[in-house]
Amino acid sequence: MTASVLKLHGITKTFGPVIANRDVSLELRQGEMLALLGENGAGKTTLMSILFGHYVADSGTVEVFGSALPQGSPRAALSAGVGMVHQHFTLAGNMTVLENIILGTERLTRTRHDKATALRRLSELMERFCLAVDPQAMVRNLSVSERQRVEILKVLYRDARILILDEPTSVLTPQEADHLFATLRQLVRQGLSVIFITHKMREVMAASDRCVVLRHGEVVFERQTADTTAAELARAMVGSDIPRARRTEHREGDEILRLACLSLSTGGGHLRDLSLSLRAHEILGIAGVSGNGQGLLAEVLSGLAVPDAGEIIIAGETLERPTPSAMVARGVGRVPDDRTGTGLVADMTVEENLSTEVYRLPGFSRRGILNFKALASRARQLVAAFDVRCPGTDTPVRKLSGGNMQKLILARVLSNAPSIIVVNQPTWGLDVGATAYVHQQLLDAAARGAGVVLISEDLDEVFQLSDRIQVMYQGGLSAPLPTRDTTREQVGLLMSGNDSSATGGCEVAA
Repeated sequence: MTASVLKLHGITKTFGPVIANRDVSLELRQGEMLALLGENGAGKTTLMSILFGHYVADSGTVEVFGSALPQGSPRAALSAGVGMVHQHFTLAGNMTVLENIILGTERLTRTRHDKATALRRLSELMERFCLAVDPQAMVRNLSVSERQRVEILKVLYRDARILILDEPTSVLTPQEADHLFATLRQLVRQGLSVIFITHKMREVMAASDRCVVLRHGEVVFERQTADTTAAELARAMVGSDIPRARRTEHREGDEILRLACLSLSTGGGHLRDLSLSLRAHEILGIAGVSGNGQGLLAEVLSGLAVPDAGEIIIAGETLERPTPSAMVARGVGRVPDDRTGTGLVADMTVEENLSTEVYRLPGFSRRGILNFKALASRARQLVAAFDVRCPGTDTPVRKLSGGNMQKLILARVLSNAPSIIVVNQPTWGLDVGATAYVHQQLLDAAARGAGVVLISEDLDEVFQLSDRIQVMYQGGLSAPLPTRDTTREQVGLLMSGNDSSATGGCEVAA
Protein backbone atom coordinates (compact mmCIF):
# COMPACT_ATOMS: atom_id res chain seq x y z
CA MET A 1 0.00 0.00 0.00
CA THR A 2 1.60 3.27 -1.13
CA ALA A 3 1.35 6.53 0.79
CA SER A 4 -1.54 8.92 0.26
CA VAL A 5 -0.69 12.14 -1.56
CA LEU A 6 -4.20 13.62 -1.51
CA LYS A 7 -7.13 13.31 0.87
CA LEU A 8 -10.51 14.98 0.57
CA HIS A 9 -12.56 14.38 3.71
CA GLY A 10 -16.24 15.13 4.28
CA ILE A 11 -16.56 17.63 1.40
CA THR A 12 -20.04 19.15 1.20
CA LYS A 13 -20.99 21.93 -1.20
CA THR A 14 -24.42 23.39 -1.91
CA PHE A 15 -25.67 25.99 -4.36
CA GLY A 16 -28.90 27.25 -2.84
CA PRO A 17 -31.20 24.22 -2.48
CA VAL A 18 -29.00 22.08 -4.79
CA ILE A 19 -26.53 19.73 -3.10
CA ALA A 20 -23.55 19.37 -5.44
CA ASN A 21 -21.38 17.31 -3.06
CA ARG A 22 -22.51 15.54 0.08
CA ASP A 23 -19.90 14.30 2.60
CA VAL A 24 -17.47 13.22 -0.15
CA SER A 25 -14.24 11.57 0.93
CA LEU A 26 -11.63 10.60 -1.64
CA GLU A 27 -8.02 9.48 -1.46
CA LEU A 28 -5.27 9.40 -4.09
CA ARG A 29 -2.12 7.36 -3.56
CA GLN A 30 1.44 7.83 -4.71
CA GLY A 31 1.98 6.59 -8.28
CA GLU A 32 -1.74 5.84 -8.86
CA MET A 33 -4.05 6.55 -11.79
CA LEU A 34 -7.55 7.14 -10.44
CA ALA A 35 -10.59 7.37 -12.74
CA LEU A 36 -13.39 9.65 -11.51
CA LEU A 37 -16.77 8.86 -13.07
CA GLY A 38 -20.37 9.97 -12.69
CA GLU A 39 -23.47 11.17 -14.49
CA ASN A 40 -23.82 14.76 -15.64
CA GLY A 41 -24.51 16.75 -12.51
CA ALA A 42 -23.05 14.08 -10.21
CA GLY A 43 -20.63 16.59 -8.68
CA LYS A 44 -17.31 15.68 -10.35
CA THR A 45 -16.51 19.16 -11.63
CA THR A 46 -17.53 20.81 -8.37
CA LEU A 47 -15.30 18.44 -6.41
CA MET A 48 -12.28 19.12 -8.64
CA SER A 49 -13.02 22.86 -8.51
CA ILE A 50 -12.88 22.70 -4.71
CA LEU A 51 -9.59 20.81 -4.89
CA PHE A 52 -8.11 23.34 -7.32
CA GLY A 53 -9.34 26.37 -5.39
CA HIS A 54 -12.09 27.64 -7.66
CA TYR A 55 -14.79 26.90 -5.03
CA VAL A 56 -14.80 26.83 -1.25
CA ALA A 57 -16.51 23.85 0.39
CA ASP A 58 -19.28 24.45 2.93
CA SER A 59 -17.62 21.82 5.10
CA GLY A 60 -14.79 19.32 4.87
CA THR A 61 -11.04 19.47 4.39
CA VAL A 62 -8.45 18.98 1.65
CA GLU A 63 -5.04 17.57 2.53
CA VAL A 64 -2.09 17.44 0.12
CA PHE A 65 1.06 15.54 1.07
CA GLY A 66 0.01 15.55 4.70
CA SER A 67 -0.68 19.30 4.96
CA ALA A 68 -4.01 21.10 4.95
CA LEU A 69 -4.65 22.95 1.68
CA PRO A 70 -6.13 26.48 2.00
CA GLN A 71 -9.39 26.51 0.05
CA GLY A 72 -10.38 29.09 -2.52
CA SER A 73 -6.84 29.65 -3.82
CA PRO A 74 -5.66 28.15 -7.14
CA ARG A 75 -2.22 29.59 -6.38
CA ALA A 76 -2.11 27.59 -3.13
CA ALA A 77 -3.08 24.44 -5.04
CA LEU A 78 -0.32 25.01 -7.60
CA SER A 79 2.21 25.73 -4.86
CA ALA A 80 1.21 22.48 -3.13
CA GLY A 81 1.92 20.51 -6.32
CA VAL A 82 -1.59 20.15 -7.79
CA GLY A 83 -1.92 20.80 -11.54
CA MET A 84 -4.96 20.56 -13.79
CA VAL A 85 -5.31 20.14 -17.56
CA HIS A 86 -8.76 21.29 -18.66
CA GLN A 87 -10.76 19.71 -21.45
CA HIS A 88 -10.47 22.87 -23.56
CA PHE A 89 -6.88 24.03 -23.86
CA THR A 90 -5.84 27.37 -22.35
CA LEU A 91 -2.92 28.24 -24.61
CA ALA A 92 -2.07 31.46 -26.44
CA GLY A 93 -1.86 30.59 -30.14
CA ASN A 94 0.20 33.67 -31.02
CA MET A 95 3.00 32.72 -28.60
CA THR A 96 5.66 30.01 -28.76
CA VAL A 97 5.61 26.80 -26.76
CA LEU A 98 8.30 28.12 -24.42
CA GLU A 99 6.48 31.43 -23.89
CA ASN A 100 3.23 29.62 -23.05
CA ILE A 101 4.98 27.40 -20.53
CA ILE A 102 6.78 30.18 -18.63
CA LEU A 103 3.78 32.53 -18.74
CA GLY A 104 2.80 33.38 -15.16
CA THR A 105 5.83 31.73 -13.54
CA GLU A 106 7.96 34.87 -13.23
CA ARG A 107 7.54 37.94 -11.05
CA LEU A 108 5.64 40.86 -12.58
CA THR A 109 8.51 43.18 -11.65
CA ARG A 110 10.95 41.23 -13.84
CA THR A 111 11.88 43.29 -16.90
CA ARG A 112 12.86 40.39 -19.20
CA HIS A 113 12.41 36.62 -19.43
CA ASP A 114 15.28 34.28 -18.58
CA LYS A 115 14.56 32.13 -21.61
CA ALA A 116 17.89 30.31 -21.57
CA THR A 117 17.30 28.89 -18.09
CA ALA A 118 13.66 28.13 -18.91
CA LEU A 119 14.67 26.33 -22.11
CA ARG A 120 17.19 24.13 -20.26
CA ARG A 121 14.59 23.18 -17.68
CA LEU A 122 11.94 22.51 -20.32
CA SER A 123 14.36 20.34 -22.32
CA GLU A 124 15.08 18.29 -19.20
CA LEU A 125 11.34 17.78 -18.60
CA MET A 126 10.72 16.74 -22.21
CA GLU A 127 13.54 14.21 -22.10
CA ARG A 128 12.60 12.86 -18.66
CA PHE A 129 8.90 12.37 -19.45
CA CYS A 130 9.16 11.62 -23.20
CA LEU A 131 7.08 14.67 -24.14
CA ALA A 132 8.73 15.93 -27.33
CA VAL A 133 7.64 19.27 -28.82
CA ASP A 134 9.52 22.14 -30.47
CA PRO A 135 9.95 24.88 -27.82
CA GLN A 136 10.21 27.59 -30.49
CA ALA A 137 7.12 26.52 -32.46
CA MET A 138 4.09 28.79 -32.49
CA VAL A 139 1.25 27.09 -30.64
CA ARG A 140 -1.24 27.89 -33.40
CA ASN A 141 0.81 25.69 -35.74
CA LEU A 142 0.80 22.63 -33.46
CA SER A 143 -1.39 19.56 -33.81
CA VAL A 144 -4.01 18.84 -31.15
CA SER A 145 -1.89 16.15 -29.50
CA GLU A 146 1.13 18.47 -29.43
CA ARG A 147 -0.94 21.15 -27.73
CA GLN A 148 -1.96 18.66 -25.09
CA ARG A 149 1.69 17.85 -24.47
CA VAL A 150 2.29 21.57 -23.96
CA GLU A 151 -0.53 21.71 -21.40
CA ILE A 152 1.01 18.79 -19.49
CA LEU A 153 4.47 20.37 -19.70
CA LYS A 154 3.02 23.60 -18.29
CA VAL A 155 1.85 21.66 -15.25
CA LEU A 156 5.13 19.76 -14.84
CA TYR A 157 7.14 22.98 -15.24
CA ARG A 158 5.34 24.21 -12.13
CA ASP A 159 6.54 21.14 -10.20
CA ALA A 160 3.13 19.44 -10.07
CA ARG A 161 3.14 16.04 -8.42
CA ILE A 162 -0.62 15.52 -8.67
CA LEU A 163 -2.14 15.81 -12.16
CA ILE A 164 -5.88 16.20 -12.85
CA LEU A 165 -7.12 15.72 -16.42
CA ASP A 166 -10.68 16.54 -17.50
CA GLU A 167 -11.85 14.44 -20.48
CA PRO A 168 -8.26 14.21 -21.78
CA THR A 169 -8.97 12.30 -25.02
CA SER A 170 -12.02 14.20 -26.29
CA VAL A 171 -9.99 15.82 -29.11
CA LEU A 172 -7.54 12.99 -29.86
CA THR A 173 -7.40 10.20 -32.44
CA PRO A 174 -7.28 6.61 -31.08
CA GLN A 175 -3.52 6.47 -31.71
CA GLU A 176 -2.99 9.81 -29.97
CA ALA A 177 -5.13 8.65 -27.03
CA ASP A 178 -3.04 5.48 -26.73
CA HIS A 179 0.12 7.59 -26.79
CA LEU A 180 -1.29 9.92 -24.13
CA PHE A 181 -2.00 7.08 -21.72
CA ALA A 182 1.43 5.58 -22.40
CA THR A 183 2.84 8.99 -21.48
CA LEU A 184 0.73 9.11 -18.33
CA ARG A 185 2.04 5.70 -17.34
CA GLN A 186 5.55 7.05 -17.78
CA LEU A 187 4.65 10.01 -15.55
CA VAL A 188 3.27 7.66 -12.92
CA ARG A 189 6.46 5.58 -13.00
CA GLN A 190 8.36 8.81 -12.38
CA GLY A 191 6.32 9.43 -9.22
CA LEU A 192 3.35 11.48 -10.44
CA SER A 193 -0.18 10.68 -9.25
CA VAL A 194 -3.07 11.15 -11.69
CA ILE A 195 -6.85 11.71 -11.50
CA PHE A 196 -8.63 11.65 -14.85
CA ILE A 197 -12.30 12.36 -15.52
CA THR A 198 -13.83 10.56 -18.48
CA HIS A 199 -17.08 9.14 -19.86
CA LYS A 200 -15.25 6.52 -21.95
CA MET A 201 -15.41 3.15 -20.25
CA ARG A 202 -12.80 1.65 -22.55
CA GLU A 203 -10.24 4.16 -21.29
CA VAL A 204 -11.20 3.57 -17.66
CA MET A 205 -10.74 -0.18 -17.96
CA ALA A 206 -7.49 0.10 -19.92
CA ALA A 207 -5.70 2.90 -18.05
CA SER A 208 -6.85 3.31 -14.45
CA ASP A 209 -5.71 1.52 -11.31
CA ARG A 210 -8.80 2.41 -9.28
CA CYS A 211 -12.29 3.82 -9.95
CA VAL A 212 -14.46 6.16 -7.91
CA VAL A 213 -18.07 6.82 -8.95
CA LEU A 214 -20.15 9.80 -7.83
CA ARG A 215 -23.94 9.79 -8.02
CA HIS A 216 -26.11 12.68 -6.81
CA GLY A 217 -23.05 14.23 -5.21
CA GLU A 218 -22.08 11.18 -3.14
CA VAL A 219 -19.46 8.46 -3.52
CA VAL A 220 -21.45 5.31 -4.32
CA PHE A 221 -18.75 3.02 -5.67
CA GLU A 222 -15.01 2.59 -5.20
CA ARG A 223 -12.96 -0.38 -6.37
CA GLN A 224 -9.73 -1.50 -7.99
CA THR A 225 -10.29 -1.45 -11.75
CA ALA A 226 -9.10 -5.03 -12.10
CA ASP A 227 -11.92 -6.13 -9.78
CA THR A 228 -14.81 -4.53 -11.70
CA THR A 229 -16.35 -4.34 -15.18
CA ALA A 230 -17.59 -1.59 -17.47
CA ALA A 231 -21.16 -2.80 -16.97
CA GLU A 232 -20.82 -2.63 -13.20
CA LEU A 233 -19.41 0.90 -13.40
CA ALA A 234 -22.28 2.01 -15.66
CA ARG A 235 -24.83 0.58 -13.21
CA ALA A 236 -23.12 2.42 -10.36
CA MET A 237 -23.26 5.69 -12.29
CA VAL A 238 -27.00 5.63 -13.04
CA GLY A 239 -28.29 3.25 -10.38
CA SER A 240 -29.68 0.67 -12.81
CA ASP A 241 -28.83 -1.41 -15.86
CA ILE A 242 -28.48 0.52 -19.11
CA PRO A 243 -29.84 -1.12 -22.27
CA ARG A 244 -27.20 -0.88 -24.99
CA ALA A 245 -28.43 0.53 -28.26
CA ARG A 246 -27.47 -1.80 -31.12
CA ARG A 247 -27.45 -1.27 -34.85
CA THR A 248 -29.49 -3.85 -36.76
CA GLU A 249 -29.38 -4.87 -40.41
CA HIS A 250 -32.11 -3.33 -42.58
CA ARG A 251 -32.98 -2.98 -46.22
CA GLU A 252 -31.12 -0.35 -48.20
CA GLY A 253 -33.28 2.62 -49.11
CA ASP A 254 -33.17 5.14 -51.94
CA GLU A 255 -30.62 7.95 -51.99
CA ILE A 256 -32.09 10.98 -50.20
CA LEU A 257 -29.07 13.28 -49.93
CA ARG A 258 -26.01 13.84 -52.08
CA LEU A 259 -23.16 16.32 -51.85
CA ALA A 260 -21.28 16.62 -55.15
CA CYS A 261 -17.80 18.20 -55.28
CA LEU A 262 -18.75 20.73 -52.61
CA SER A 263 -16.21 23.40 -51.58
CA LEU A 264 -16.34 26.34 -49.19
CA SER A 265 -13.77 28.72 -47.72
CA THR A 266 -14.50 30.95 -44.73
CA GLY A 267 -12.50 32.68 -42.03
CA GLY A 268 -13.28 29.76 -39.76
CA GLY A 269 -12.13 26.96 -42.04
CA HIS A 270 -12.65 25.34 -45.41
CA LEU A 271 -14.20 22.37 -47.18
CA ARG A 272 -12.64 20.92 -50.31
CA ASP A 273 -14.32 18.74 -52.94
CA LEU A 274 -16.66 17.01 -50.50
CA SER A 275 -18.80 14.21 -51.82
CA LEU A 276 -21.15 11.95 -49.89
CA SER A 277 -24.29 9.94 -50.45
CA LEU A 278 -26.93 9.18 -47.82
CA ARG A 279 -29.72 6.63 -48.19
CA ALA A 280 -32.95 6.13 -46.30
CA HIS A 281 -32.61 3.81 -43.26
CA GLU A 282 -28.86 4.57 -43.12
CA ILE A 283 -26.65 6.16 -40.47
CA LEU A 284 -23.55 7.63 -42.11
CA GLY A 285 -20.83 8.32 -39.54
CA ILE A 286 -18.47 11.27 -40.06
CA ALA A 287 -15.37 10.79 -37.89
CA GLY A 288 -12.46 13.14 -37.38
CA VAL A 289 -10.40 15.12 -34.91
CA SER A 290 -11.92 18.44 -33.85
CA GLY A 291 -11.19 21.35 -36.19
CA ASN A 292 -11.02 19.47 -39.47
CA GLY A 293 -14.21 20.93 -40.95
CA GLN A 294 -16.95 18.92 -39.25
CA GLY A 295 -18.66 22.03 -37.87
CA LEU A 296 -18.63 23.70 -41.28
CA LEU A 297 -20.08 20.56 -42.88
CA ALA A 298 -22.91 20.61 -40.32
CA GLU A 299 -23.57 24.28 -41.12
CA VAL A 300 -23.80 23.52 -44.84
CA LEU A 301 -26.20 20.64 -44.25
CA SER A 302 -28.30 22.88 -41.98
CA GLY A 303 -28.44 25.79 -44.45
CA LEU A 304 -26.34 28.08 -42.25
CA ALA A 305 -23.48 28.23 -44.76
CA VAL A 306 -23.69 28.46 -48.55
CA PRO A 307 -21.02 26.53 -50.50
CA ASP A 308 -18.79 28.32 -53.00
CA ALA A 309 -18.97 25.40 -55.43
CA GLY A 310 -20.65 22.04 -55.82
CA GLU A 311 -24.19 20.83 -55.34
CA ILE A 312 -26.54 19.82 -52.51
CA ILE A 313 -29.15 17.41 -53.84
CA ILE A 314 -32.11 16.34 -51.67
CA ALA A 315 -34.47 13.67 -53.00
CA GLY A 316 -33.23 14.32 -56.54
CA GLU A 317 -33.70 18.10 -56.37
CA THR A 318 -30.69 20.46 -56.44
CA LEU A 319 -30.89 23.33 -53.95
CA GLU A 320 -29.95 26.61 -55.57
CA ARG A 321 -29.32 28.54 -52.36
CA PRO A 322 -29.89 26.57 -49.15
CA THR A 323 -31.19 28.37 -46.07
CA PRO A 324 -32.22 27.02 -42.65
CA SER A 325 -35.91 27.40 -43.46
CA ALA A 326 -35.44 25.77 -46.87
CA MET A 327 -33.70 22.81 -45.24
CA VAL A 328 -36.47 22.38 -42.66
CA ALA A 329 -39.07 22.60 -45.44
CA ARG A 330 -37.28 19.79 -47.30
CA GLY A 331 -37.36 17.53 -44.25
CA VAL A 332 -33.91 18.16 -42.75
CA GLY A 333 -33.77 17.98 -38.96
CA ARG A 334 -30.79 19.59 -37.22
CA VAL A 335 -29.17 18.66 -33.90
CA PRO A 336 -26.23 21.08 -33.41
CA ASP A 337 -23.23 20.56 -31.15
CA ASP A 338 -23.80 23.81 -29.21
CA ARG A 339 -26.99 23.19 -27.25
CA THR A 340 -27.42 26.63 -25.72
CA GLY A 341 -25.68 28.67 -28.42
CA THR A 342 -27.44 27.47 -31.59
CA GLY A 343 -29.60 24.52 -30.53
CA LEU A 344 -31.81 26.25 -27.98
CA VAL A 345 -32.62 29.73 -26.70
CA ALA A 346 -31.58 29.40 -23.08
CA ASP A 347 -33.78 32.19 -21.71
CA MET A 348 -36.91 30.94 -23.47
CA THR A 349 -39.10 28.26 -21.93
CA VAL A 350 -39.29 24.59 -22.83
CA GLU A 351 -42.62 25.21 -24.57
CA GLU A 352 -41.28 28.15 -26.59
CA ASN A 353 -38.23 26.18 -27.75
CA LEU A 354 -40.41 23.25 -28.81
CA SER A 355 -42.58 25.63 -30.84
CA THR A 356 -39.89 27.39 -32.88
CA GLU A 357 -40.28 25.22 -36.00
CA VAL A 358 -44.07 24.66 -35.95
CA TYR A 359 -45.69 27.87 -34.71
CA ARG A 360 -46.57 28.99 -38.26
CA LEU A 361 -48.23 25.70 -39.19
CA PRO A 362 -52.02 25.31 -39.37
CA GLY A 363 -53.47 24.49 -35.99
CA PHE A 364 -50.84 26.48 -34.11
CA SER A 365 -51.53 29.95 -35.53
CA ARG A 366 -54.11 31.74 -37.60
CA ARG A 367 -53.60 35.11 -39.28
CA GLY A 368 -50.58 35.76 -37.11
CA ILE A 369 -52.33 34.88 -33.82
CA LEU A 370 -50.70 31.99 -31.94
CA ASN A 371 -52.81 29.19 -30.54
CA PHE A 372 -51.08 28.97 -27.15
CA LYS A 373 -53.35 26.19 -25.94
CA ALA A 374 -52.37 23.93 -28.85
CA LEU A 375 -48.67 24.76 -28.45
CA ALA A 376 -48.81 24.05 -24.71
CA SER A 377 -50.59 20.74 -25.25
CA ARG A 378 -48.02 19.68 -27.85
CA ALA A 379 -45.15 20.66 -25.52
CA ARG A 380 -46.56 18.58 -22.65
CA GLN A 381 -46.93 15.55 -24.93
CA LEU A 382 -43.35 15.83 -26.20
CA VAL A 383 -41.89 16.34 -22.73
CA ALA A 384 -43.60 13.14 -21.61
CA ALA A 385 -42.73 11.16 -24.75
CA PHE A 386 -39.02 12.08 -24.67
CA ASP A 387 -38.66 11.99 -20.88
CA VAL A 388 -37.49 15.61 -20.61
CA ARG A 389 -37.16 16.08 -16.87
CA CYS A 390 -38.20 19.58 -15.88
CA PRO A 391 -40.63 21.18 -13.38
CA GLY A 392 -42.95 22.19 -16.22
CA THR A 393 -43.04 23.38 -19.81
CA ASP A 394 -42.79 26.98 -18.57
CA THR A 395 -39.29 26.25 -17.18
CA PRO A 396 -36.47 28.32 -18.77
CA VAL A 397 -34.19 26.01 -20.75
CA ARG A 398 -31.06 27.31 -18.99
CA LYS A 399 -32.24 25.49 -15.84
CA LEU A 400 -32.12 22.06 -17.53
CA SER A 401 -29.19 19.66 -17.39
CA GLY A 402 -27.17 18.95 -20.55
CA GLY A 403 -28.88 15.60 -21.02
CA ASN A 404 -32.36 17.09 -20.77
CA MET A 405 -31.40 19.88 -23.17
CA GLN A 406 -30.37 17.24 -25.69
CA LYS A 407 -33.63 15.35 -25.19
CA LEU A 408 -35.48 18.63 -25.77
CA ILE A 409 -33.69 19.19 -29.09
CA LEU A 410 -34.41 15.61 -30.16
CA ALA A 411 -38.07 16.06 -29.22
CA ARG A 412 -38.31 19.17 -31.39
CA VAL A 413 -36.50 17.59 -34.35
CA LEU A 414 -37.93 14.07 -34.36
CA SER A 415 -41.52 15.18 -33.74
CA ASN A 416 -41.45 16.70 -37.24
CA ALA A 417 -40.62 13.27 -38.76
CA PRO A 418 -37.63 14.50 -40.81
CA SER A 419 -36.37 12.38 -43.70
CA ILE A 420 -32.78 13.57 -43.10
CA ILE A 421 -31.27 14.15 -39.65
CA VAL A 422 -27.95 15.97 -39.21
CA VAL A 423 -26.53 15.39 -35.73
CA ASN A 424 -23.28 17.01 -34.62
CA GLN A 425 -21.63 15.60 -31.47
CA PRO A 426 -25.00 14.29 -30.16
CA THR A 427 -23.66 12.97 -26.85
CA TRP A 428 -20.86 15.41 -26.10
CA GLY A 429 -20.55 15.65 -22.32
CA LEU A 430 -23.51 13.35 -21.63
CA ASP A 431 -23.37 10.53 -19.12
CA VAL A 432 -23.90 6.88 -20.05
CA GLY A 433 -27.64 6.93 -19.37
CA ALA A 434 -28.37 10.01 -21.49
CA THR A 435 -26.00 8.71 -24.18
CA ALA A 436 -27.86 5.39 -24.44
CA TYR A 437 -31.17 7.26 -24.77
CA VAL A 438 -29.87 9.51 -27.58
CA HIS A 439 -28.36 6.54 -29.43
CA GLN A 440 -31.63 4.63 -29.32
CA GLN A 441 -33.57 7.62 -30.66
CA LEU A 442 -31.23 7.89 -33.66
CA LEU A 443 -31.43 4.16 -34.36
CA ASP A 444 -35.22 4.24 -34.12
CA ALA A 445 -35.36 7.18 -36.54
CA ALA A 446 -33.24 5.26 -39.06
CA ALA A 447 -35.42 2.18 -38.63
CA ARG A 448 -38.48 4.31 -39.50
CA GLY A 449 -36.83 5.36 -42.77
CA ALA A 450 -34.83 8.50 -42.02
CA GLY A 451 -31.23 8.95 -43.13
CA VAL A 452 -28.86 10.16 -40.40
CA VAL A 453 -25.58 12.02 -40.85
CA LEU A 454 -23.78 11.40 -37.55
CA ILE A 455 -20.85 13.78 -36.98
CA SER A 456 -18.91 12.62 -33.93
CA GLU A 457 -15.41 12.73 -32.49
CA ASP A 458 -16.22 9.66 -30.36
CA LEU A 459 -15.06 6.62 -32.33
CA ASP A 460 -16.93 4.21 -30.06
CA GLU A 461 -20.13 6.06 -30.93
CA VAL A 462 -19.38 6.10 -34.65
CA PHE A 463 -18.67 2.35 -34.75
CA GLN A 464 -21.68 1.49 -32.60
CA LEU A 465 -24.25 3.40 -34.67
CA SER A 466 -22.98 3.82 -38.24
CA ASP A 467 -23.62 1.67 -41.29
CA ARG A 468 -20.78 3.39 -43.16
CA ILE A 469 -17.98 5.71 -42.04
CA GLN A 470 -16.26 8.63 -43.74
CA VAL A 471 -13.38 10.55 -42.16
CA MET A 472 -12.82 14.30 -42.30
CA TYR A 473 -9.24 15.54 -42.46
CA GLN A 474 -8.25 19.15 -43.24
CA GLY A 475 -11.59 19.89 -44.89
CA GLY A 476 -11.71 16.77 -47.04
CA LEU A 477 -13.71 13.54 -46.78
CA SER A 478 -12.38 10.01 -47.23
CA ALA A 479 -14.20 7.45 -49.30
CA PRO A 480 -16.99 5.68 -47.33
CA LEU A 481 -16.03 2.50 -45.50
CA PRO A 482 -18.52 -0.22 -44.45
CA THR A 483 -18.41 -0.30 -40.65
CA ARG A 484 -18.45 -4.09 -40.44
CA ASP A 485 -15.26 -4.29 -42.56
CA THR A 486 -13.40 -1.42 -40.90
CA THR A 487 -11.09 -1.26 -37.86
CA ARG A 488 -10.39 1.55 -35.40
CA GLU A 489 -6.77 1.54 -36.62
CA GLN A 490 -7.84 2.23 -40.21
CA VAL A 491 -10.05 5.11 -39.13
CA GLY A 492 -7.36 6.43 -36.81
CA LEU A 493 -4.86 6.59 -39.69
CA LEU A 494 -7.36 8.51 -41.80
CA MET A 495 -8.03 10.89 -38.90
CA SER A 496 -4.33 11.74 -38.69
CA GLY A 497 -3.91 12.11 -42.46
CA ASN A 498 -1.60 9.10 -42.79
CA ASP A 499 -3.63 7.19 -45.37
CA SER A 500 -4.35 9.44 -48.33
CA SER A 501 -4.99 6.46 -50.60
CA ALA A 502 -8.56 6.20 -49.28
CA THR A 503 -9.48 9.83 -50.08
CA GLY A 504 -12.72 9.94 -51.99
CA GLY A 505 -12.44 13.37 -53.65
CA CYS A 506 -15.38 13.85 -55.99
CA GLU A 507 -16.01 10.13 -56.42
CA VAL A 508 -18.82 8.76 -54.27
CA ALA A 509 -19.44 5.14 -53.44
CA ALA A 510 -23.19 5.07 -53.04
